[in-house]
Amino acid sequence: MMKQFFSMKAKHPDAMLLFRCGDFYETYGSDAVEAARVLGITLTKRNNGGNTGETAMAGFPHHALDTYLPKLIRAGKRVAICDQLEDPKKKREAIKGKRGLSEMDKMVKRGITELVTPGVALSDNVLNYKENNFLAAVHFDKAACGIALLDISTGEFLTGQGTYDYVEKLLGSFSPKEVLYERARKQDFERFFGTKHCVFELDDWVFTEQAARQKLLKHFGTKSLKGFGVEHLRAGVVAAGAIMQYLELTQHTSIKHITALQRIEEDKYVRLDRFTVRSLELLQPMQDDGLSLLDVIDRTVTPMGGRLLRRWLVFPLKETRSIADRQDVVDYFFRQPDFRMAVDEQLHRVGDLERIISKVAVGRVSPREVMQLRNALMAVQPVKSDCQSAGNDSLKRLGEQLSLCESLRERIGRELQPDPPQLASKGGVIAEGYSPELDELRAISRGGKDYLLQIQQRETEQTGISSLKVGFNNVFGYYLEVRNTFRNRVPDTWIRKQTLAQAERYITPELKEYEEKILGAEEKILMLETRLFTELINDMQEFIPQIQINANVLAHIDCLLSFAKVAEDNGYVRPIVDDGDAIDIRQGRHAVIETQMPLGERYVPNDVRLDSEKQQIMMITGPNMAGKSALLRQTALIVLLAQIGCFVPAERAQVGVVDKIFTRVGASDNLSLGESTFMVEMTEAADILNNVSPRSLVLFDELGRGTSTYDGISIAWAIVEYLHEQPRSRARTLFATHYHELNEMEKHFARIKNYNVSVREVDGRVIFLRTLQPGGSEHSFGIHVAEIAGMPRSIVSRSKTILKQLEADNAEVGSVGKPSVERLADSRDGMQLSIFQLDDPVLSQVRDEILGLDINNLTPVEALNKLNDIKKIVTGRS
Repeated sequence: MMKQFFSMKAKHPDAMLLFRCGDFYETYGSDAVEAARVLGITLTKRNNGGNTGETAMAGFPHHALDTYLPKLIRAGKRVAICDQLEDPKKKREAIKGKRGLSEMDKMVKRGITELVTPGVALSDNVLNYKENNFLAAVHFDKAACGIALLDISTGEFLTGQGTYDYVEKLLGSFSPKEVLYERARKQDFERFFGTKHCVFELDDWVFTEQAARQKLLKHFGTKSLKGFGVEHLRAGVVAAGAIMQYLELTQHTSIKHITALQRIEEDKYVRLDRFTVRSLELLQPMQDDGLSLLDVIDRTVTPMGGRLLRRWLVFPLKETRSIADRQDVVDYFFRQPDFRMAVDEQLHRVGDLERIISKVAVGRVSPREVMQLRNALMAVQPVKSDCQSAGNDSLKRLGEQLSLCESLRERIGRELQPDPPQLASKGGVIAEGYSPELDELRAISRGGKDYLLQIQQRETEQTGISSLKVGFNNVFGYYLEVRNTFRNRVPDTWIRKQTLAQAERYITPELKEYEEKILGAEEKILMLETRLFTELINDMQEFIPQIQINANVLAHIDCLLSFAKVAEDNGYVRPIVDDGDAIDIRQGRHAVIETQMPLGERYVPNDVRLDSEKQQIMMITGPNMAGKSALLRQTALIVLLAQIGCFVPAERAQVGVVDKIFTRVGASDNLSLGESTFMVEMTEAADILNNVSPRSLVLFDELGRGTSTYDGISIAWAIVEYLHEQPRSRARTLFATHYHELNEMEKHFARIKNYNVSVREVDGRVIFLRTLQPGGSEHSFGIHVAEIAGMPRSIVSRSKTILKQLEADNAEVGSVGKPSVERLADSRDGMQLSIFQLDDPVLSQVRDEILGLDINNLTPVEALNKLNDIKKIVTGRS
């Protein structure tokens, strides 16, 4: 058996081999060690005999495959599933009595039936139902870098090519679970795309144009790729061919649902780099208990609608006509509640139509999923009718694309049970009355005992043998047993098979004939049901293209319906999206933060206006925690929502289409690559400045804070100046900063305007008004933030003293930014010595502890405990 195992392992040495042994999947050697670690199962050992020593071993029951396989795939493992290709029982019967057979001849035949990798998973337990599972391939060509993406679970196949930066952006947006590349280009891949991806290396011959085109043309059955609009994308075509070769390598050959190769049209979509997607929290929140924008606006009811909405978020549109078409549909849903409710009700019946039809193509669909497909097709009919009668041209066009597939729908209803089981092997799949042969077998199986009892009663009446009974044994099957008392009444047509001490047993032609029927009925039922179900699945494959179109149209409708729902629930309005250069938002709100406000509080809205003539750059100052970062992000989110066709959280909004959205917010590092926080900040800023255009939207938050004051101010000033002065880089920009010196730029640059997020100071306490108003701010109130964060009072008090000294230093000519260390030291020594001396941190802490006591409500025990705490603070002082 181990010889058989190693022969299978040699075919895929880089994959973990699950080796079927009876009722278990076993792993051996290094695979077993890794499986035990990832799955948390017991690691044991087995002795192979002789001097071969012990082999590590770990396994789990075969019926638990759906539980353990997803864990391995999510851990980034490639898994080869080796199944038994023969029935062990039949194998034993086949070799019984044969001599001269080798040990390998006696073994049950096994073979690798599937190679599952993170990029080619089909199991529902592995897939996220609202997220695509893309496999990507990257090809390094001389002229361009090619990329292809395939979700085998849905049949979506995409390709494109461009610069390394463009391909990196696509990898970030599509988030493939596995990336293929040429083995010899490993260093290039890691240099341009990093080491964060789950990757697999292929031989160089896979990435040749001839091999790639041959694979693609053979699959699609065409003479060229012109019909797909990708003929000119040489590098992209090579990458797509590599994916097809990989499917063959992983034994995924039933791929009729991959019906087209689509071109990724770069010019149609807004560019969002990975920094922007992350910092705006479009798909994932930065905090575990937070919400992303997707969480807030996703009211889709179908899995394919959820997947499409995720795609729309990272690929906003640039064409105003396409945006308006989406808005028109959302507006119609919004204004027609009865229509909206009717469509929503039908969409709830659809399920994951896209992945179900993909399972039909690969032959892995269950009876229950086929019935769900019929339910989805039943729901298509009213949706089609409602859309065609709607007062909106876009909805009418969508309705016309829907195919009812009536013949398939009727056939499924005629052939399958109304509530079939999940597994075809359990039986009870085919409906009553569809197959006469099957109905007869079921009657025999269910009524076998009754029929035998009828035979017994009839023969008793005819022969007069009152003690006659029907029995069964494994030697000669069903028999009639007659006690010796009535032996002379046995008819001549009965055949004696066995003599007992007190009775004899006989068989009859009728009993023998019925025996064959009843004994083989169950087995024949399963075989017949399996054959009929397989025939149905094979015939369903001709409907794959129509059903894929249905799934896409329903997903489209689901997304737009989701926009209408969130607009009604959250008070969004329809924005004006045009080709102008103005971004004019009145009373805008942050779509995510407003949903997380404490009970009784409301988000404070603000106005923002940017254009290329009068107010290109808004310089925003203000204290910490006043809401500068939220204001920047909400502006980007409103623009993004507008350009995906959604309504926006504002009183009104006009958005001049942006081609790129860039953000430089937050602080992070990449120490594994030797990059400090400031280095990461400068890298992101450089990416923005090298790719920005006059139609871009740029958000800078606290740029230059990772270095010295002079360095930071200098870099920030130079960047803002560059954005203002360079004709090809005059992007609409929001620049939030604590460098109050940058307020001076308004005096020297016409399109830079100062704004501040206002606060009010009452009795020494700061109240955040969170309102944006013209003019710069001179205070940051950082010490106040430290105080409300729970900083020890002595530190807060000392900070205020130092701040006063620094402000005094800065007031002197020539000493700006150069606080005197001697003066700070003098501020400690020059104070009156006291037990509560402010410059002594320990004694200051003692003072704060005493001042913080509520003496009127202090019990004697609490007083003693507090005195003990103070003693601990000063213990050890001379």
